[in-house]
Amino acid sequence: MAVTTLGNQSETINSRLENLRNLSPAERLGKVIDATSRGDNERSAFSPGTLPIELANGMIENVIGTFELPVGIATNFTVNGRDYLIPMAVEEPSVVAAASYMARIVRKCGGFQTSSSAPIMRAQVQVLGVTDVHGARARVLRARDAIIEAANAKDKVLISLGGGCRDVEVHVFETTPVGAMMAVHLIVDVRDAMGANTVNTMAETVAPLIEKITGGTVRLRILSNYADLRLARATVSVTPEALKTDEYAGERIAQGIVEACAFAIVDPYRAATHNKGIMNGIDPIVVATGNDWRAIEAGAHVWASRSGRYTSLTNWEIDTKGNLVGSIEMPMALGLVGGATKTHPAAQAALKILGVQSAQELAEVTVAVGLAQNMGALRALATEGIQKGHMALHARNIAIVAGATGDEIEKVAAALAANHDVRVDRAKEVLEKLRS
Repeated sequence: MAVTTLGNQSETINSRLENLRNLSPAERLGKVIDATSRGDNERSAFSPGTLPIELANGMIENVIGTFELPVGIATNFTVNGRDYLIPMAVEEPSVVAAASYMARIVRKCGGFQTSSSAPIMRAQVQVLGVTDVHGARARVLRARDAIIEAANAKDKVLISLGGGCRDVEVHVFETTPVGAMMAVHLIVDVRDAMGANTVNTMAETVAPLIEKITGGTVRLRILSNYADLRLARATVSVTPEALKTDEYAGERIAQGIVEACAFAIVDPYRAATHNKGIMNGIDPIVVATGNDWRAIEAGAHVWASRSGRYTSLTNWEIDTKGNLVGSIEMPMALGLVGGATKTHPAAQAALKILGVQSAQELAEVTVAVGLAQNMGALRALATEGIQKGHMALHARNIAIVAGATGDEIEKVAAALAANHDVRVDRAKEVLEKLRS
């Protein structure tokens, strides 16, 4: 438990909410609202139909309705000595449970430690038709100050908050299908925004100046979702004692996790599924907070390929004391302002429950959850296999598909899980017997 400051209010949050899974959805929501000292606005934000059709109609084009996902709360998270309750919007069973369980194990060992770089985004200005691309590069770099000044003239609010265009880079491609090409990068501190609109506007603003300097023709003027200067990192150290179960020694589990990660490091076929499991933890937070999960996915997978070979986003090792040490570093372009974070009621409520004060803090918490999710998947793979826990939770979905309602759902699911036979036809048999 940690004392934190949310806005102007000092609050104590304890992410260890015991027996949450045994409560009804309404009771769980009440407990989360009470634990985070939120109010009626946040309570109602997660009710069915919370996004009015009028608001949805203003968010995207050709709106015909809304689409709801379950929102769960991952518990037990301690990050940098502070407790967090994590809203996660996701349809896949076992994700919230696995993250919460791993966070409970890590909690006993001091929690997650995180850090991040500044919220820097890149805008790209594509330049074609330049015959002396290297000479043009030199001219652009000599005009760096003028380009930065022109870019910053478009966003006085960002400048007042301490952000703005910081630098200019020039990338030269001597041979492309359309001849020589340049890409001028604006390096922009976007503060608590995701930054797409900001950097796109800056790129369009400086385009005429860059054409004048280079003598070429500007085509694309847009951000890059490969946010390699906007990194978030998380680490964890777990003792064998914390990892042990009735069936497996802690040292055996730790070694199994290291070996499973080694497979993902060397084999892209395994790395794809390994990293998907990491994103199982990250994407639901990004969605719940109204951020752009496609941008996060794109940046993550380019980062995983930066060596020229697709590999793991995480590393797991055994230190000299025998502890399991996990780490993750990846681009994390998240925002607290702009877009759906300010228009979607549930996204606003999710951010208030999280209680984060900056985009960097949100990014750090998010990668910590990704690391926890990875730990949970590797732990299962290294011991009883991934299906035992996943299918037990998936059994409820199968029970619903078979026609179970109310109390029948848990009874049918329990019967399916007990026999390790999670199929719709078997669920129908169990349901028929139950009803007779």
